[in-house]
Amino acid sequence: MFALIIISLGILSRVAVHSPNFTPVLSMAFLGGMYLKGRQAVLVPLALMIISDLIIGFYPLIYVTWGSIVLISLLGLWLKERKSLVTVFSGSVLSAVIFFIVTNFASWLTLYPHTLAGLRQCYILAVPFFRGTIASSVAYSLVFYAGFEWVIKRCQITVLARSV
Repeated sequence: MFALIIISLGILSRVAVHSPNFTPVLSMAFLGGMYLKGRQAVLVPLALMIISDLIIGFYPLIYVTWGSIVLISLLGLWLKERKSLVTVFSGSVLSAVIFFIVTNFASWLTLYPHTLAGLRQCYILAVPFFRGTIASSVAYSLVFYAGFEWVIKRCQITVLARSV
């Protein structure tokens, strides 16, 4: 059920009108790694991307984007046992940085001269997009983390949870 909610909300966030690069997708991948069990931790965020890309349309560096999502999910999986506000904040910043470095490096390989000047130009031109990416990654991650933890704690104090 939780996996379907993540996929549905993630798809909706990608197809709905939004500020450039301001979506919860990186947060969903990172926190999916932290909260989902087993293979779902990686497969659910990847499914979100694949299904939404079927709707939005494919683009040349799609596999690099998907790979970035997998790396971010693995980061969340790695930090699963260390959940805290600091870990989520740091992980969300690192998620945005991973996405920025990986996708823009692939852009440099395909769209820019293969020189140091071309690499520098690629990353410099990407900085305005990074602002939305990092802001959304941090904001959504903190909100989702607080929400998940609140729900978990709330469920632990219910009569049903005590009787099990």
